[in-house]
Amino acid sequence: MRIPVESLPKLAALAASIAVAAACTGSPAATPASSGGQQVVQTADTGAACTFDKYNGAGVPKLDLKTATIGFAQSEKEANPFRITETESIKQEAGKRGIKLITTNAQSDLNKEIADIQSMIAQGAQALIISPLNSEGLDPALKAAQDAKVPVMTIDRLLTSKTACVDYIGWIGSDFVVQGKRAADALITATGGKGQVAILLGASGVNVTVDRTKGFKDQLAATGSGLQVVAEQTADFTREKGRSVTEQLISANPGITAIYAENDEMALGAVAALKAAGKQPGEVKIITIDGTQGAVQGIVDGWVAGVVESNPRFGPLAFQALEDFYSGKGVAAKTIISDKEYTKENASAELVNAY
Repeated sequence: MRIPVESLPKLAALAASIAVAAACTGSPAATPASSGGQQVVQTADTGAACTFDKYNGAGVPKLDLKTATIGFAQSEKEANPFRITETESIKQEAGKRGIKLITTNAQSDLNKEIADIQSMIAQGAQALIISPLNSEGLDPALKAAQDAKVPVMTIDRLLTSKTACVDYIGWIGSDFVVQGKRAADALITATGGKGQVAILLGASGVNVTVDRTKGFKDQLAATGSGLQVVAEQTADFTREKGRSVTEQLISANPGITAIYAENDEMALGAVAALKAAGKQPGEVKIITIDGTQGAVQGIVDGWVAGVVESNPRFGPLAFQALEDFYSGKGVAAKTIISDKEYTKENASAELVNAY
């Protein structure tokens, strides 16, 4: 069954309202990651929590978020549903809390993200939420924030060589290695554990790509699967490159029977390439990671075998982290969120919770 596109926002809002009500009453419905599509914490570090009086040698002034100015640095252009939803979640939560918010978008340019962060500091941002473009390279921006005593909370991609409570407060995101392992298990199930696999790799230089690749390959090896990775190529997390790379790979490797796409946009590009090549739904099994409406609809339509969620709705957890930072409760170095999975059994019912 295809749900009309115009109905999805209303249905999503209804589901979110139900989830919030369940969370407030302590209902078990509040615990799954599927609760109205909202993020749910799976685990958080048990070590010393970071507070404003410990951050980067202290000296950071205490803020009341209701009167503070917060900056949000988005890393990628909002042509991707993940980024659209991520930014909207930050804006909505700031609005609910009555917080003055400055937002920027780096348009997938590291130098612009650095300049954006420096600009927000110059505009009076007193704390920052950053979605890093790369896991490395933000040093000038982080230094500017430190010099100005502006704390930085990070989400999604991890700053791999930086230190929590020194270079940034803490990090909230998914366990990308586990996502890769779950994608491997899903592909083994979809294929019966046999066949030739092509991997559409995400962008270079980010921990998401490294971890999702490692998790996938490690799990294939650990299970003794008969799936064989015969090709892998970067498609930069974009639909356009997902299509062009898939066209190249299936031409060079006509025996490919499965595709592991490290995000939904690349998977949908792969679907377009398979259609153009005259393939039928399900002829090539596709497993992907994200949870966008397009990919989940792809399961309903038979083109996608399964989707491992990566939830972009960071707003509530990110602002709660800042609240905990300034209140003295503290923020964990790493907070892992719980991600669900979309399958042919639940795709139609769960489409409303996709983004």
